[in-house]
Amino acid sequence: MALTAFGSAITNTLFLTHLPTSPRTSFMFTTSTLSYGHTLFYSHQRSSVATIVCSASNKPSNSPQISSTAKIRSEVLSPFRAVRMFFYTAFIASASLGTFIAITQLIGALSNPSRSSEVPEILKGLGIDIGAVSLFAFLYLRDNKAKNAQEARLSREEFLSNLKLRVNEKKIIPVNSLRGIARLVICVGPASFITESFKRSEPFTESLLDRGVLVVPFVTDGNSPVLEFEETEETEEGKQPATRRKRLWQLTPAIVSEWSEWLDEQKKMAGVSSESPVYLSLRLDGRVRGSGVGYPPWNALVAQLPPVKGIWTGLLDGMDGRV
Repeated sequence: MALTAFGSAITNTLFLTHLPTSPRTSFMFTTSTLSYGHTLFYSHQRSSVATIVCSASNKPSNSPQISSTAKIRSEVLSPFRAVRMFFYTAFIASASLGTFIAITQLIGALSNPSRSSEVPEILKGLGIDIGAVSLFAFLYLRDNKAKNAQEARLSREEFLSNLKLRVNEKKIIPVNSLRGIARLVICVGPASFITESFKRSEPFTESLLDRGVLVVPFVTDGNSPVLEFEETEETEEGKQPATRRKRLWQLTPAIVSEWSEWLDEQKKMAGVSSESPVYLSLRLDGRVRGSGVGYPPWNALVAQLPPVKGIWTGLLDGMDGRV
């Protein structure tokens, strides 16, 4: 009895060959980008061979896929961009046609000495047409770049909204279920960073909760942060129960791999080292309000964010500041 394995570098295929004394049985599992198939071959022959073929040729795409929801939201946020880009295209086409006509006229004038007096006027018109093509092409490319950047940002925010949060041992919710209810602050870093962020938020616990702020700690080094909830804690406003602190720090990421993938992409796009501790703050509507390297500015959050209850509820929901 023998077992051999070898693979193909192009198709990522693994072959396992088993040589028993029973009739030959061949199993082939093939995975491709477009289809998934399982084929079983069985035959009786004198030489008994069992072969397992595992093939995986699908490769992840480097270009991010923009969802239709992100495209619709982009159009809603910038309703006149499509109109502008349409007119830019029309102006480019018109100026390009004018440039072609001017070039033909210039060639005719240069080849005919009797029309030499027309050359300055033709050159003037040609310069205007070339300038128009350049200007509207620049405006089109600028708007198109802004559109792509906005769609990519909205797509990332949509991916974030589908990430899962653990409220307690029995309840897991997606981030989008907190839209209009809470302003999340995501703290990303080693356990020591999370512990220090916890300590720095202590004096602002009541004010942060009044503004709908909830913290999501994401530990990157595999250690457990020290979050101590005493029966009573001293703050600038006096004593408060430990349940208020627990509520502020109650949420935790449920599927760590998905959170890590999203956070690594955010750091990469921002040009931040993957080892750097960072924070991200979200608006009530789930969009990313701001981010930075280091500890969250709890005092700035309290100063800029309006309360979620009282006479200002609803009126200032979109005025979430720049923190």
